[in-house]
Order: sequence, then C-alpha cells, then structure tokens
Amino acid sequence: MKKKVWAGGVFAACLAVGVLTAAPLYTGAAELPAGLTAGGQDLGGLTREEADQKIREYVSSMENQKITLEIGDQSVETTAKDLGFHWSNEDAVGEAVGKLTEGNLLKRYMAARDLEKEGAEVKIETAVDSGAVETFVNENCSGLAGAAQDATITRVDGQFQITPSAKGVVVDIEATKNALDQAMAEGLDQPVQVAAVVTESDPKITTEMLETIQDVLGTCTTDFSSSGASRSKNLQVGSAKINGRVLLPGETLSGYECMQPFTTANGYATAAAYENGQVVDSIGGGVCQIATTMYDMALYAELEITQRQNHSMTVAYVKPSMDAAIAGTYKDIKITNNYDTPIYIEAYTSGKKLTFTCYGKETRPANRKVEYISETLGYVDPGAPIEKVDNSMAPGARKRLQSSHTGLRSRLWKVVTVDGKETERTVLHTDTYNASKAIYAVGPAAAPPTEAPAPVETPPAETEPQVAAPVEGVDGGPGVSAPQQSAEAPAAGPGSEAPEAAAPAPQPETAAPQSSAEVPAPQPETPADNGGGPA
Repeated sequence: MKKKVWAGGVFAACLAVGVLTAAPLYTGAAELPAGLTAGGQDLGGLTREEADQKIREYVSSMENQKITLEIGDQSVETTAKDLGFHWSNEDAVGEAVGKLTEGNLLKRYMAARDLEKEGAEVKIETAVDSGAVETFVNENCSGLAGAAQDATITRVDGQFQITPSAKGVVVDIEATKNALDQAMAEGLDQPVQVAAVVTESDPKITTEMLETIQDVLGTCTTDFSSSGASRSKNLQVGSAKINGRVLLPGETLSGYECMQPFTTANGYATAAAYENGQVVDSIGGGVCQIATTMYDMALYAELEITQRQNHSMTVAYVKPSMDAAIAGTYKDIKITNNYDTPIYIEAYTSGKKLTFTCYGKETRPANRKVEYISETLGYVDPGAPIEKVDNSMAPGARKRLQSSHTGLRSRLWKVVTVDGKETERTVLHTDTYNASKAIYAVGPAAAPPTEAPAPVETPPAETEPQVAAPVEGVDGGPGVSAPQQSAEAPAAGPGSEAPEAAAPAPQPETAAPQSSAEVPAPQPETPADNGGGPA
C-alpha cells in the first residue's frame, strides 16, 4: 500500500556546518500513532521528543559516509560531515508531526485513522553547506582542475623568448554544490561519487598579446662613471627590480613600488643623497638616477606620465627639467601604458652606464619625430659659504665639506615635427631647483701671541689647504645619450602647462641630444641627486 506523504520534497542540499545543535522540535507526552515513518524510521508510539531524537540519530548516521568528488581523470575524497551535511527541514517535520499530537482532537483522530489505513512518510531533507564545499574545493581541487597559465616573456641576448599561455579549467562551486545535494538526496547508505562541474578559463596574458612586443618605442642611457662602488651597486640592484616588467594596456608602473624597501636586506648600500639642501649618506642613494632614466625613456616612448617630480637641486647627468626624483611615497615616477598592446621594460647597467628601453608595437608614423628641449629661465646665486668650526682641526685650517649649488628655474618643451616641419611645441612642466651654499669645516681661531714674534727675513706666504673631494658618489657623471624614439604622441603627463605668453623659443643649443652618441651635460659644481632619502 502506498504511504501518504506528509511533508513533501526531496533531499535538498542547503548549507550548514557542524554538529546538529537545534533544540528538540516536539513537546508534550502524547504518543505518535502507528503507521508514521520519517526517512524510513518508524515513529509510531514515540513521543515528539523521542521522535526528534530518532531522526537526529538517523541523520548523524549518514555524516561519516564517504563522498568522492571527481575532477576530470582525478578525484578527491571527503565525508558528508566535512561538507557541512545537516538536517535542513526541521521546522516542516515539526509542523507535520504536530498535527498528530496537538490541537483539535477531531482532526487528530481523523489523521490517526488515515495512518491506520494508508500510513504516512515524513520526508527528511538534508543539505550540505556552500561555504564548506567552497573551502573543500579551493583547498583540494584547484590544482587538480588546472588553472589558466599566463604567457611570459623574457629578453635573453637581445632576443625575446615567450613561454606560451594555456587555457585552464576552474571548479564551478555553486553547480558542484548542487550536484552534491542531488546525489545525497538519493540516500547515503552507500558511498557517493559526484563529478565536479568545471568551466574553461582564459589566461589574462596570451601568447598572441606578447608576440606584438617587437619594436623599440623609446630608450635612454645615462652615465654614472664618476660614481663609487656603493652608488654603482644601488643602480644595478634598483634597475634589476624593474627589468622585465610587462604592462598591459592601461596598467601603471611605480618606480618606488618596484624598488622599495631601500634596505641592506633588499640589496642596497649606503651612498650619497640629497636631503634638506645637503648631501647625506642614505641607504639606496643613487636610485633617483634610475627614476630619471626611466622618465626620459617614457618621454620618448610617449607613454603617459602619471607622476613625476623634479629634484630639490640640479643633477649633473641630465639637463634641467629632464630629471625625476624618488623620495618615500611623496616623490615617485609612475608611467602608464597608453598603447593598445602590452609593453616590456628593459633596464640594466653595463660599463658604468644605465639604460632603459621600452619595447612594444610601434603605431606612430615613421615621418613623425619628437624631441625635448630644456630651457633655463634664470639662476639663483647660492651666496656666501657656511663655515663650521671643528676644534679637532689646526687653527686656520679649512676643508670643504660640500660644494655649492646654483639654483635655477627651467622648463621642458616637447617639439614634434612631421617631415621636418614643426607641428607641435608644448611646455610639459616648469621646475624650480634650490640654491645651496658651500659648507666648509674650519679650525679654531689662532690664539693671540703673548710676545712679539722673532723677526724673520721673509714671512711664509699663506696657503689654503688642499680642498677635499666631494662625498663619494655625489658626482653624477657626464651627460645623457639621447633616447631613441619614433612617432604619435599621447597626451602630456601631469604638470603640463601652455607656453607662457611671449616666451622666446628655446635655442637649439639647449636641446637634448637626439642620437645615441654620449654628449657631455653641463657640469656645474653640483652633486648628483642619488635618491634614497628626500630629494
């Protein structure tokens, strides 16, 4: 005889983790009539509390059943309990059973008579927990499914080498959870096997995208031949941390984020840097030359300059307004790929020269040329030197601790020509560089004589002691070789301004060199800003 179903439904999978802790559903001492079952368990003659306990024991008996999740040709095993298996329709069962033990006596009597004739089955619904399923899949299945592999690119011996991309598959958590629910709804008398639902995933960087990287978009080389071992090391270490970076369209590279932290543990040494108008020793001193070289490369590649600040004082390795400083997070060089294809940044030191090159897909016309012209607008005299008395020195002795720095104001012009005819002349930014006094250590004043000195035939001529060399690594070295460049210009970076009214056109001798030949830069008595500390 077919039994009447009191609480419809199938074993559904909802999610909840842990041991069943809900309070009993039934109260009162009335016994359930014969013929009532739940999940195949006979509840006739039991009180509501006893029926509740029997159902819980029935659900608990299924918690340790083995569940096998198949992913392709591999599989992982767990238990129903570990997936948060639990009794999910307690309220519905309680309502159905209550009709037989509580309320109107006539209705209870009629229900009991029906049970005697037909019997009734109360459906016990169970479920697993979505969060537990997701955790299980993430911890045990992600590697089995095979994540998508991005293509990678490196430059070896002047040639690009690409590791191809590969599509992958990922486990669909929600669909897999539903499949588990359906399988366990059929019962857990036997181990359950479920095939995970997977979807195909695409790599972020494909082989085809990286194959477009073939052309030199912009390059720049600066010289650090006068730098000592510590500063040279910092340039080698810092540039290596940027070398090989790939920027997808719209992505931004921060020089500071690539190179920091400036610590000995991260490979840096102590070298000279600018701080508050003075040259000081700082871990990572010299990395501002990296920022400058990257900036000039970006200018000729016509990338978007997202952030750039000049040094507090002039540097010797590039012309004014062609420099960029790094100091903490408030002075940084950030460049953004405004091309429709990826770009590759190459950075290295060789033979006391630092080189940055941007590779990508050239889209600018071959007959279009761009150059950048530094124009000095005025100078500021540093004034009289500062003297610091050093009592350990001989009276009248004098030693230079820091050279003077002439301040100046300058601006940078971007000039574009097509077939040799000028089509654009724009001021990118105007910069101010502080003046700084020379600093000397001097011995204490000589004590006045207590008696007249013995006469001498010829008094010795006063001579000033030999001036000491500047702090190691302060001289930035000569010149900058002009970056190579080719065509169409994106918008100028932040800080651009229109040319000042009636401003004279810069003279050719102020232009940055436009060939790969090394051209000496002006050599004021100015140390190179070496970064690492406030510029």
